[in-house]
Amino acid sequence: MAYSNVMVLGLCMSITSLATAAPTEDSPEKPVTLRIISSMATRPLLVELIKQFEQQSEYQVALESVGGVDAARRIEAGEAFDVVILSASAIDKLIDSGKVHPHSRVDLVKSGVAIAVKEGAQVIDIGSEEAVKQAVLAAKTIGYSTGPSGVYLAELFGRWGIAEQIKENMVKAPPGVPVGALVANGEVELGFQQLSELLHLKGIVILGPLPADIQIMTRFSAGLPLESNQPEAAQVLLNFLTSPAAIEAKINNGMEPI
Repeated sequence: MAYSNVMVLGLCMSITSLATAAPTEDSPEKPVTLRIISSMATRPLLVELIKQFEQQSEYQVALESVGGVDAARRIEAGEAFDVVILSASAIDKLIDSGKVHPHSRVDLVKSGVAIAVKEGAQVIDIGSEEAVKQAVLAAKTIGYSTGPSGVYLAELFGRWGIAEQIKENMVKAPPGVPVGALVANGEVELGFQQLSELLHLKGIVILGPLPADIQIMTRFSAGLPLESNQPEAAQVLLNFLTSPAAIEAKINNGMEPI
């Protein structure tokens, strides 16, 4: 059957129209999803800030918070994330190992260590270095984390000369498990962890921060992994996390803006 030029032209135009209207996998209507991996210390803050970011941007964010050691290990293994948020020292190690872009590190917050007991337990004095030392010696169990605060406490107890004396009383929280959760369920009598990780937990009473002369402030930073598929979008997120709009949330979550 012969086709006229007019019929062929009309058929081609119809096919072109259908192809243009058909959805594709690269449709710009689908929002970009950024993957973040972080340590547990910054999770409450990030949940709040991500909600704000999604409301005012064209991006979606998938947050995974785990123990800091596990997070660093997964980045080292080459797992694809767009942003990694850990202690500044951990980010620096990932930069040195070639897993995070050099010069991409931005500092977000500083966070100090606090002490907690189970709700209903006797409130004890922690107002001085000596008072904290006596509280540690008197506690049947002492909880600490695998993160920077846990490393510091081990050094502090060693400096006090009591590390061997309390060794059997020390309880290390599994990666990703808040020390406060062990305090709340009675596994631990005295718990030490970043204030941000204790602040929103039920079933505990926060006695206060470590005294200034033995306090340690951990700096938490963000970096862009080399495995990121969308570094430009990730940079938009980092710009928001370091903007004045994020300051109030940082303070409300027990952290100091940088």
